[in-house]
Amino acid sequence: MQQRADVLKLSAQPVFHNHASRDFSISSSGIMSSRVHLVRHTESVHNVDHDFTRLDPELTLLGRHQAEDICRSFTYSDEVGVIVTSPLRRTIETTLLAFANTLDKRYFDEASGKGITGGAELILDPDLQGHKAQPCDTGSDHSVLETIFPNLDFSGLPTGWQAKEGLYAPDALDERVRKVRGVLAERAAALKSRERRDIVVVTHGGIMSHLSGDAGIKKLTRAGWRTYTLEQCDDGSVFLAPTSRQDSGRPDDHYRN
Repeated sequence: MQQRADVLKLSAQPVFHNHASRDFSISSSGIMSSRVHLVRHTESVHNVDHDFTRLDPELTLLGRHQAEDICRSFTYSDEVGVIVTSPLRRTIETTLLAFANTLDKRYFDEASGKGITGGAELILDPDLQGHKAQPCDTGSDHSVLETIFPNLDFSGLPTGWQAKEGLYAPDALDERVRKVRGVLAERAAALKSRERRDIVVVTHGGIMSHLSGDAGIKKLTRAGWRTYTLEQCDDGSVFLAPTSRQDSGRPDDHYRN
């Protein structure tokens, strides 16, 4: 099924369309200038009570504090041009709290003092949603999201993105992460000539593992992040290569998406 857009750019400008049919071969000189920081969402209610029947659970109070800690400790804030986020509540909340000094001010209430002029663009990408067919990994209706996040525009999210069917079914995860890598490559190429060239991806532990090809990343503590560079194979496919920088946070032995 052709969707109007696979990712939602929160501005009036058009975004990439028909990703499934696009050739994501990008000049390696255009993508290697960007770092990609994979950030795991902070503590959510279902991580504490283990009630995975909760629909699209929000952050706990500790989770909000953890996200604010990222805001203080993330060392690349001035270099981030784009933040790509899963459209689930816990990832959106993590993004708005953790990158309040990085995102453009249009994503916040004017009186909040959050956001910066000319800050990073925010993109909601349904391909980054939790990959399991459980209520806790299922997104909320547009009307709910619009009430909770009135400064964000959800109108461009494709119909049925919460249904866990087709491209969003658990068994389609490999196809989804290939699309995400392609989108990241296109974004990196577009950022090449800009001062802010880094990309942040805020998502879930399981998605981080498949996107990076690194099973160990699931052991990052909630609110942890790991930095990669975009690289290109001889066949034009894109992959994420870890940098030598040490991860943030400590291993989480009680991993749950």
